Amino acid sequence: MTDVSARPSWLAHLASDRRYAAMTALGFSMGMPFLLVYSTQSAWLSEAGVPLHTIGLLAELTIAYKFKFVWAPFLDKYDPPVLAGLLGRRRGWIVLSQISIILSLIGVAFGDPANFIWWTIAFSLALGFAGATQDVTIDGWRIVAAPAHKQSLMTAFMEAGYRVGALAAGAGALIVADRYGWRVSYLCMAALISVGAVAAFFAPEPESDLHAKHEHPGFVATVIAPIKELVTRLGPWAVPVLLLIAGFRMPGYLTSAMAMPLFKSLHISDTDIATVTKLFGFWIALAGTFCATFVVRKLGLMSTLLIGTIAGSASHLSLAWLAAEGRSDYIAFVTAVSIEGFAYAFAQVVLITYMSELASTELAASQYALLTSLCALPGSFLAGASGFIVERVGFEHFFIGTSLIGVPVALLAWFVWRNHPPVVTAAEPATVE
Repeated sequence: MTDVSARPSWLAHLASDRRYAAMTALGFSMGMPFLLVYSTQSAWLSEAGVPLHTIGLLAELTIAYKFKFVWAPFLDKYDPPVLAGLLGRRRGWIVLSQISIILSLIGVAFGDPANFIWWTIAFSLALGFAGATQDVTIDGWRIVAAPAHKQSLMTAFMEAGYRVGALAAGAGALIVADRYGWRVSYLCMAALISVGAVAAFFAPEPESDLHAKHEHPGFVATVIAPIKELVTRLGPWAVPVLLLIAGFRMPGYLTSAMAMPLFKSLHISDTDIATVTKLFGFWIALAGTFCATFVVRKLGLMSTLLIGTIAGSASHLSLAWLAAEGRSDYIAFVTAVSIEGFAYAFAQVVLITYMSELASTELAASQYALLTSLCALPGSFLAGASGFIVERVGFEHFFIGTSLIGVPVALLAWFVWRNHPPVVTAAEPATVE
């Protein structure tokens, strides 16, 4: 029997391996750009009097996050200008993308969406591209920098940092904007990105990426090779595995699109929504994040993936229950948000760990970006129809339906778990307290 007292704590892990501390700080910078080009910015646009239909269309400024797999292969094969000699290939791309994020945020800050929306659009597009590139480069570094048995813990620290960054870019940016204006808010966000840049300088560069690459394959070879390698390695299991990844987040995307309209329809105040979903929800999600790491250690990755699939979909029934209540009940609201937030964070960590194992070391950035795009595209496209569905069937039946979507996904997860041999050595997470 393992002596619990002998297990290193989370703080011990942070102190003993600088990769964990670096991963937390890099996760923080990953959590900021998306909100600043999407939901947080929509609040600024609303205050500026931009028409609602325009604000809706500007949601597509995040398109780079859905198609980042297109340029991700080049980040595996080509060195960044200037910085490669100083930091290596992966850390060089990380810092370059963060510099681009900072410059884009400064550009957005000095915009005037009320009178010159095209300035805001241009710099927001640049921000989305730089943010998506940062995600690709950091994920590539994470997969290559740590062995398989440390990936789940690396993911947990990344998710913890990510959620703090999202909190800063969400609630933090809104608070600063309310007191000092949007320009100051976005400039503060630009300054906070430097946290990740400092971490990149101190993060250990994988030995394989320290030296410049001189072979530069052509476009077709660069883009197609990662896809071909992944499909070939998976063999006949490519279809069920990729279908599992494509369907895993689909119920969550549909639910996320209609959660806020549900809260507003129940006349829950903006203050209560911000407090419960952002502040209290942060700690709930953090608990789900580290709980997932513990369960992976105890039960194994694939069995935990099945649990995450079931829990993530079933948690939507809490929103159906909230809708059935039909009134602003604070306790019911907190309970529903807690259940859904915990389950989502749990499932997210397990999915990230699974996709990280599927990605090869040499093509880490390319294949992980491909898998995350595959995970996002079906659900994000279907989410566009969620409003029409709610108008037809109501919130209660809608959320019951999103839970039922998870049934075939769970069956597919069970099938893959029971029949598919591991593509690579299964991750054995570090023992934690």
